[in-house]
Amino acid sequence: MIGILIIAHGSLGESLIHCASHVLGKTPPQLAYFAVGTDDDPTNLLPKAQKVLASLDTGEGVIVLSDMYGATPCNLVTKLLSPSHVEGVAGVNLPMLVRVNLIPSVNMLVAMVELLQNVMSMSVLCLTRTTPPESSCKNDQECGCNILQDWKRQRNE
Repeated sequence: MIGILIIAHGSLGESLIHCASHVLGKTPPQLAYFAVGTDDDPTNLLPKAQKVLASLDTGEGVIVLSDMYGATPCNLVTKLLSPSHVEGVAGVNLPMLVRVNLIPSVNMLVAMVELLQNVMSMSVLCLTRTTPPESSCKNDQECGCNILQDWKRQRNE
């Protein structure tokens, strides 16, 4: 199973996991957070983050999510990356965590990153000017299953 690590400012990561657990009815497996505080020294954070990352890695890889591109948590994420084994995505949000945990069959790291990018674009809507996008999921859920199917089809062509 792919591990998911949230590296974010303050208690944001913990709060996102708490909210995802509420929506899903259980705490998702292989999911953890690493909080970056206002007074933390960035040079001391890397070894601690590496330990948390290692605890989530079962061999299938880890996706590290940060809250905001360019900020200290995201800069820390960039030091953890290892292409095709540890991937990073900035802009973590609750729909990402919920949807990625509704698709347990996604066990390919690259497909998971693409799924997260799609969910991010689908989860930010101007409610006064936009209607939510139609889902093409055969399970009648807007979960991103079609992203995985499209990715697999493209890889096999």
